[in-house]
Amino acid sequence: MNPYPVHIDRIRRKEYPLLNKTTYLDHAGSTPHPKSLMKDYQKLMNAHLFGNPHSQSPSSLQSTEVVETARLRMLHFFRADPEHFDLVFVANATAALKLVAEGVRGHAKSRLWYGYHADSHTSLVGLRELASAGSRCFFTDTEVATWLSEDFDIPSDELTDGQARKVGLFAYPAQSNMNGRRLPLDWPGKLRKCASKSNTELYSVLDAAAFVATAQLDLSDHENAPDFTALSFYKIFGFPDLGALIVRKGAGHVLLKRRYFGGGTVDMVINGAADVWHAIKQGALHEALEDGTPAFHSIAALHCALDVHTRLYGCMSNVSQHAGHLAALLYTRMASLLHSNGAPVCTIYKHSASDYQDSRTQGPTIAFNLRTCRGAWIGKSDFERLATLNNIQLRTGGVCNPGGIASYLDLSPKEMRENYAEGLRCGNGIDEMNGKPTGIIRVSLGAPSHMQDVEACVNFVARFVDVESNQDVQLDHPNPSGRRKVSSKCFFWGRRKQATGMNTPRSWNAEQAVQIMTQNTQAAKAASCSSEAKGEQCYLPEKEAVLDLMVLDKKSLKDAV
Repeated sequence: MNPYPVHIDRIRRKEYPLLNKTTYLDHAGSTPHPKSLMKDYQKLMNAHLFGNPHSQSPSSLQSTEVVETARLRMLHFFRADPEHFDLVFVANATAALKLVAEGVRGHAKSRLWYGYHADSHTSLVGLRELASAGSRCFFTDTEVATWLSEDFDIPSDELTDGQARKVGLFAYPAQSNMNGRRLPLDWPGKLRKCASKSNTELYSVLDAAAFVATAQLDLSDHENAPDFTALSFYKIFGFPDLGALIVRKGAGHVLLKRRYFGGGTVDMVINGAADVWHAIKQGALHEALEDGTPAFHSIAALHCALDVHTRLYGCMSNVSQHAGHLAALLYTRMASLLHSNGAPVCTIYKHSASDYQDSRTQGPTIAFNLRTCRGAWIGKSDFERLATLNNIQLRTGGVCNPGGIASYLDLSPKEMRENYAEGLRCGNGIDEMNGKPTGIIRVSLGAPSHMQDVEACVNFVARFVDVESNQDVQLDHPNPSGRRKVSSKCFFWGRRKQATGMNTPRSWNAEQAVQIMTQNTQAAKAASCSSEAKGEQCYLPEKEAVLDLMVLDKKSLKDAV
């Protein structure tokens, strides 16, 4: 049953024509923008003259009005009462998190303690480097729950007057950006009660970037809401590339002691060796925190984005219902794929407390790896290359979630250090070390996802049923010339075959492969798949190595790799 005001088939046909040419499964990274959003934005920009809002000219005042109404509309979108919350426009969720850390560190006079959940985005983990009073990683939900109910405490520093001052941040994601599992949203309220009872100054930070893409962020209960909520609008609307920090006004004062100040945030600045001074703006909180000229053109686009999103989808609850339904189907079908010997094709990394039938515990994201029928791992990088050849777009790697990767792949800190020492780097194509995967495959659904996306994903993964080690996989992919389709044999290990006396890397990137083909024109021509060859293995005789992927020419090699 379609929950949207407009049927999804019509939405896809009219608003997302580019999605009809591909299977897009990376909505957790960014959801595509609807066509009418860009048309409406073009009309808006062509109809109005917007000036720098740090002025009093008619065009500047018009920009100020657009910015302030957008601020109020977005607060309403997240059910945040302007009496209790303010919204600060920033570049993205990462910038919002940095702003919090810098402000609270200034408030704590560099005596900041930081606690964070292990299943956090890298940008959330990075805040620990600003915590001079120490940090703590909470590895499980149970560990957090115990801390909040039984052994609540944070380290303290002694000030010069001998009074202990405890200032800290506790941060976690509303939804894991790795596997989509949703964490408890009642922790900020519990934290506030614990801090009040123990006379501790501790504030909560919620990374809502992944969550808001397909769920309703509800801040209507201001007493139990997070003190600081970070998010990115492109995750919801596809455009504009803009973020926000939603601040509970009861905690806003801790951000005003940050050392840096930018244009537009001060009322007076004095330069001089003997008398250096500045006065932060004392009006609305956002006035003291939005450094420099706000991105007023991008903020103006939020009006268009919100109007189109409401017209197409109605509300975020509809989006949650639609994407969650598709994700549950996809999960069930992927989990049921078995080799003929009964072994599962997919190793799916689902949290034990999450349920794809329950949007409170699970978002529309699936993290997994593949195994052969003999139990060997199939390389994530090769899977992605083959997916690209089949017009399927997804995400592979560490997905900026080091704690989640370490936990679900059973990688100890010692193993991760050893892997790094042996050459593992983010995105360098090394898929397996010491018998363990180095990352995961992630597929994620969103507002414009369709049942055909589910079908395409399942059918593609099903091709790996009964695949054995060193066995080629028959996969169809388009001929870039547009003349016809060919069938190509692709090695999915992500390694070149070793040649005698030749020290070869584990994988080639596109630039290296194209360079080799350019240097060896004759070999490249010989490797081009003719109508008779129909996908025979492509050899480069002078290099005595075989390419990972079958290619028709240099252009298709770039597209494939």
